[in-house]
Amino acid sequence: MAYDKFNILTSTAVPLSIENVDTDQIIPARFLKATERVGFGDNLFRDWRYNNDGSPKSDFVLNNPTYSGKILVGGKNFGSGSSREHAAWAVYDYGFRAVVSSFFADIFRNNCLNIGVLPVQVSAEFADKIFKAIEADPNTELEINLPEQTITLLKTGENESFDISGYKKDNMINGFDDIDYLQNIKEEIVTFADKLLI
Repeated sequence: MAYDKFNILTSTAVPLSIENVDTDQIIPARFLKATERVGFGDNLFRDWRYNNDGSPKSDFVLNNPTYSGKILVGGKNFGSGSSREHAAWAVYDYGFRAVVSSFFADIFRNNCLNIGVLPVQVSAEFADKIFKAIEADPNTELEINLPEQTITLLKTGENESFDISGYKKDNMINGFDDIDYLQNIKEEIVTFADKLLI
């Protein structure tokens, strides 16, 4: 399944300055029964967003109209816990295209890269600057430049580089998942296989 191509994303951001956010908090286990990658955004951070009666909790950031955007800025150690890929699906389905944190759990990071969400790991110092900038002005915009592998606070011009594997970077720029990538080089694979048969 192809995903949105990712090149340069300029957006405001939603700040979630909570450390050690695990995958059960991102998408509780009771919502994992579906097998299609749609509808999970409705239950992103379900237990933090809603009361038992289904009413929204006004003090949770996703319910605060002050904050919006396609970038989620999380606290340190974002995505820890179980390996459920549904957590990445929920982030994508809600509308986020990038998550910024000073540290990601490896499995969550890879699950994001597989479905079109860019995990941008920054230093703790730069993460703190981002949180403070958004607190001072919720309309603060970030620019995430995937080709250049930089994230910039547009108001001040402060930026930092981030790492990503060349393979995953190319896939995200083209909107490919792993299967799309293989289909894209199908002719090369067939040519190589034919040479082995000679």
